[in-house]
Order: sequence, then structure tokens, then C-alpha cells
Amino acid sequence: MSFYSFLTTIAAFALAIGLLVTIHELGHYWAARWCDVKILRFSIGFGRPLWLKKAGVDQTEWVIGVLPLGGYVKMADERDGSADSADTTRAFNNKTVWQRIFIVLAGPAANFMLAAFLYWALFVSGMPGTKPYLAAPAANSPAAAGGFAEFDLVTKVGDKSVRTWSEARLALLEAAVKRADVTIEVEESTGHRQQKRLNLDSIGKDDLDKDFLAKVGVSAYRMKVLPVLDEIVPGSAASRAGLRPGDHVLAVQGKLTDRWETLVTQISTRPGQLTELVVMRAGVQMNLTVTPESITENAKTFGRIGVKPRVDRSIVEKLGTVVRYGPVDAIPRALMKVWDMSIFSLKMMGRMLTGDVSWKNLSGPITIADYAGQSAQLGWIPYVTFLALISISLGVLNLLPIPVLDGGQLMYYIAEILKGSPVSEKVMEIGQQVGLTLLLGLTAFAFYNDIHRLVTG
Repeated sequence: MSFYSFLTTIAAFALAIGLLVTIHELGHYWAARWCDVKILRFSIGFGRPLWLKKAGVDQTEWVIGVLPLGGYVKMADERDGSADSADTTRAFNNKTVWQRIFIVLAGPAANFMLAAFLYWALFVSGMPGTKPYLAAPAANSPAAAGGFAEFDLVTKVGDKSVRTWSEARLALLEAAVKRADVTIEVEESTGHRQQKRLNLDSIGKDDLDKDFLAKVGVSAYRMKVLPVLDEIVPGSAASRAGLRPGDHVLAVQGKLTDRWETLVTQISTRPGQLTELVVMRAGVQMNLTVTPESITENAKTFGRIGVKPRVDRSIVEKLGTVVRYGPVDAIPRALMKVWDMSIFSLKMMGRMLTGDVSWKNLSGPITIADYAGQSAQLGWIPYVTFLALISISLGVLNLLPIPVLDGGQLMYYIAEILKGSPVSEKVMEIGQQVGLTLLLGLTAFAFYNDIHRLVTG
């Protein structure tokens, strides 16, 4: 990873965590204010304060802690002695159970609202994507058996209409989790629409965090780009080697080069090594040598010579699309997107518990930071999409019935409604210990998965 990429990753991760945690805690804060609960501290981060300021009638402490992974809102409560006698009516524990439920739910709700707003902004501004055209299915694969063909355009997966490859892939992932056949509506190259069946039985639980569609012979159509140079980066290895725009690379180190992806692969495997090229220039075949620059990114070293391909723009325009809605139409679509992603997250968690989905899919802060950096480098649209997804995940995670999370507190209040009295402090204390142990275990496992991904690539 270059120093610039490292800084981008750190900055993108810090912004994401800071924004999402702040929005979550502001949900609790404003709900508590609405219910007239005295707030003692609003903290982003844990541990020793790096910054502290008192403000407001209640002299609430606004804090940034040294450990940035989380935050909290400290409210006056008689159970821990933080409520003075003058604040009895404003203590959290003296509010009605429905007010306490409202305050607890407000944090996750704020994350869902943020995600809905981000999706609304994306839909209004327009989300560029690739139309879901299919490549030729792998021989003897379930896709081949299902009658799928090159340049089939996927229009519907099950009962879900799709407009981009990312939408189609997500719908297929949902179907793959169920291990069931799925009906896919495609528009064939002739313009005729037809429904085809895809068998997903061969996708195992350990395949879902990889290219799971390859197991059934499905992949996105990739335009065949010939290894013809369109642009030479000034001062690059290609420029020093005498390569020119219009050169058609025929072979690298004696191996034939039939498309641009092949050229990229051949060059990337030879960082810093003298490499022989066979080039066709203006009808004349010639031999050149180039030494690819050695580039290291994300702990991987590869070669690069600094060239760009000549691409048929008409085909690019045919494959590309922009999903855009008006400001009013985007509202229900954004809300539905948040609902769909939330339900899918819950289903994935449930299937992890039942063993239908591998726990290898669980990610920790290292992987999240890596995704933050990658999406930020791709542009603001991928980064905002990443923020929306993480905001939904944070909202769903906090609703899990684990005592140290909002969902655990909600569980206590539901029990209070059913039994007619608050849960005993002894039960809550045991629950806190069990919940903390469970959460630490999940965190440790997520860190293990992160490190395993870094080591294995």
C-alpha cells in the first residue's frame, strides 16, 4: 500500500466511524432531550478525553475519547448514583418504560434515517452502474445447463427487477443463501424476453465471501478490448521504451496477447524485469523491450508500464447505465432499499447462527477500513454507498438482543412490560457480563477474519 493510499484509508475510515457513531448517539441524545432526561455526557470514543467542553443549562460534557471505536450518551440515573435529588424526575430510570424504549430505539433509527438520506441523495444525483449483461457461461456449469448465453441481459431475479450488475449480484446472493433454484428473466440478444432457471446447489457456505457466482458459471459480460494502445503516460516505462499510441501488442515474452486483460496480467507479473514485446505499428511488426515499474499496493507488488487501451465508446455506452429518480420518487425507493438491506443483514446473521453461512463472512474494523479506503479512492458515489451500507449494519447490529447493545436494553424493557415490574439489577448485571463476553468474542473472531484475509489475500 502506498503512503497516499494509507492516508486515504485512515481518513476515510475515521470519517465513516466518526459520522456514523455521532449520528447514532445524536439519536439517543435528542430522544432523551425530548423526554426531559438530564444528559451528563455525550462522548464520541471511549477512554481518556482528548477534548472536553461543557455546554448548555445542564453543563453537559461534550467529549472526544482516545479510543474512537464507538461512543455513548451518559444520562442521569439513580441506579448508579449519577442523579442528584433535584434531578429525580429527570433521571432515566424514572421515565416510563415507553419513553425508555423510545430513547433506546432512537440510536439505531438515526442510522437507518441516515442511510435512507444517503440513498435518496444517490438516487437523485444518479448512480452509475453496468447493465447486467452475462458473459458466456462456463462449459458444463449450471448456467450452461439453464440455457444462459453470452449477452443475455438480466431484467429480473426471482420477483426483483434489476437495472445494474450490482443489483443483480445482490439478488443472486440472496437466492444463493437459500440454496434454492432461482428463476431469472433475461432479454436475449434477439430482443426476446425469456425466463430461465439457475441451480444454486453447488454454492457452499464458504463460497459466499468469494466469487460465488463462478461456482455456477455466471459472470458479468466484459467487453473484449484488444491490446491496442490509446494513450502513453508521459515519463512512464512505456514512454521510455518507445511505445506509441496505436501500437498493437501481439506478444509478451513470446506468449500471444489476444486482449487487453491478457496484456495487463502479463505485465503485472514482471515488475522490474526486462520484458520483450512484439508490436504491430502501421502494418509493420517490430520488437521492443520495456521494464515495468514495480508498484506495491495493499501489500502486493506488480508491474505497470503506463498505458491505456483504445476502447469502442459505443459499446461502453451500451453497457453503462445511470440509475436516477426524481426527488419525490427517490423517497420510497430509498426507504425500500434500507428495508431490503436490513432484512438481508438479519437473514445473513440468522444463517450464520444456523451454520448455513460461514462465519468467515464476519468482518472487523480492519476490513471495514480497507473498504472505506478503496471506496473513497474510487470516488464520492462508491464512498457514500459504503457509508449507507455501514450505517445500516450499525443499526441492525445495535438491535441484536445482546445486553450491552441497544437491543439488549430493549429486551429488558419488553420483559418489564410483560411482568409488570422492572428486571432486577442482579439479572441485568449477569446479562451485562454475558453480553460483554459475547461481544468481545465476536470482536475477536472478526479481527481473526480480518488478519486471515490480509495474510491470504
